[in-house]
Amino acid sequence: MTDTPSRPRRLRVLAAMSGGVDSAVAAARAAEAGHDVTGVHLALSANPQSFRTGARGCCTVEDSRDARRAADVIGIPFYVWDLAERFREDVVEDFVAEYEAGRTPNPCLRCNEKIKFAALLDKALALGFDAVCTGHYATVVTREDGTRELHRASDAAKDQSYVLGVLDERQLAHAMFPLGDTLTTKDEIRAEAERRGLAVAKKPDSHDICFIADGDTQGFLANRLGRSEGDIVDEDGQKLGTHEGAYGFTIGQRKGLRIGHPAADGKPRYVLDISPVDNTVTVGPAAALDVIALTAVRPRWCGAPPAGAGNYTAQLRAHGGETEVSAELEPGADGTGVLRVRFSEPERGVAPGQAIVLYDGTRVVGSATIASTERPPSRGAAPFAGGGRKRGVAPSPGRTPARGAR
Repeated sequence: MTDTPSRPRRLRVLAAMSGGVDSAVAAARAAEAGHDVTGVHLALSANPQSFRTGARGCCTVEDSRDARRAADVIGIPFYVWDLAERFREDVVEDFVAEYEAGRTPNPCLRCNEKIKFAALLDKALALGFDAVCTGHYATVVTREDGTRELHRASDAAKDQSYVLGVLDERQLAHAMFPLGDTLTTKDEIRAEAERRGLAVAKKPDSHDICFIADGDTQGFLANRLGRSEGDIVDEDGQKLGTHEGAYGFTIGQRKGLRIGHPAADGKPRYVLDISPVDNTVTVGPAAALDVIALTAVRPRWCGAPPAGAGNYTAQLRAHGGETEVSAELEPGADGTGVLRVRFSEPERGVAPGQAIVLYDGTRVVGSATIASTERPPSRGAAPFAGGGRKRGVAPSPGRTPARGAR
């Protein structure tokens, strides 16, 4: 669903209002365009106080009140929908289970996939709404044949298409992003909110994980999974120190390693691998983080899947839109659910569990979850095509709940 003048039809729109400035302005613009808009705030915790008090745009009682006040100013009906149980199962438990398996998940991306454009959209359609509107910075383009494409926002600095790369063609047909084609700064969005009389105009943005009350991810995981001492080793397996749980580390991490003695070359060491099987964290030099290729699973295509091999650009992290990399999608996207992607130049800090999103120009082709990575050949290792040096744990077809998650 696009919000351009080319579609003048009046639509019934459900505006997801987080309590932040972006979603409030998006709802106001949809209403100003003549659509029949209803605001909804998603209650994502059975105990809202367990989420961040004074949060910046998501999940608290304060945010619900901010969203309601914004809806009143805009002049639209407003409701609060309880999706706490679905959020717990699909986002929070998934987050814990992924870390337990040695991977690094992206809970915001999972929330978009499972909550805002699955649970919320399905309920909206069942109630007769035509579209779900959010404050994401991305653009939906309608082609002449009526099909829709997801594109980057007009302002690359604010683009959020990476976390929307999980949307399929059906979901795109009912998505509306009124901020996506806006070439304005965030200050101008805030100024617009102030002109509209929205009290959230000066509310800070949210950057943290909404369901971790104090921002301490490692402490949250330790509370859910328990502390389990293990070894920190170098690439040769030599013990350098200990840790209290491999789940507390991410690929590319430099700080907080607590290694007792420096490397022989005096240079910093980084997390290279996380093994949940033996609770071991491997560290080494920055150069050892180089990745030339990866395998990814659970692809989600924003339209028809690619027919075969092809050259694209790839984004490997949520805030990496200005650092796209050239990538070749190799044969394998043939229904097996496993993709192979090779980079034109080595990339660093690529973590299993994160998403890779492929682009054709500004168009989002699709996304998949990184399962394992390939390092450049070394010490006589075979090249990628023959199975170069691999690291990472491939996700299993199903997800086993983490210890303590239920």
